[in-house]
Amino acid sequence: MEYRIDSGDKIAIEVYGEPELSREMLLNDSGKISYPFLGELAIRGLTLFEVEQKIHQGLLGDYLINPSVSVSIIAYRPFFIDGEVKKPGGYAYQPGLTVAKAAALAGGFTERASLQKIFVVRSSHPDKTPQPVEPHSLIGPGDIISIKQSFF
Repeated sequence: MEYRIDSGDKIAIEVYGEPELSREMLLNDSGKISYPFLGELAIRGLTLFEVEQKIHQGLLGDYLINPSVSVSIIAYRPFFIDGEVKKPGGYAYQPGLTVAKAAALAGGFTERASLQKIFVVRSSHPDKTPQPVEPHSLIGPGDIISIKQSFF
């Protein structure tokens, strides 16, 4: 599944040979960016390739003959972790992040943590119901991890 841009992602837009059109931008809460000549562009939910095409098409003709546009992620939106970890909160997402690695970033599991009661609300799924996961399960940007307490 290809990554889809969402609010809180920081992207780099490069237009080859046009440094004044190359910039870093943070996608705002409305899912839009403000880009030279093109104004506000709604890009929430688009892939990097789709954003490249949108900017290419907007610049083509009136502004540039054949713009070469490249879009990349500089910083992903954070993930969140709560419950039985030592430092609950939001943390910078990194590709390949698992629940166990996320817990390590949050100071580790508490002594009361149940590794059998871990749930994730996936930001990429329309159904926001918490899903049970394992410590080795991958998470994504914007996901919310909840570590429940074990009962002795």
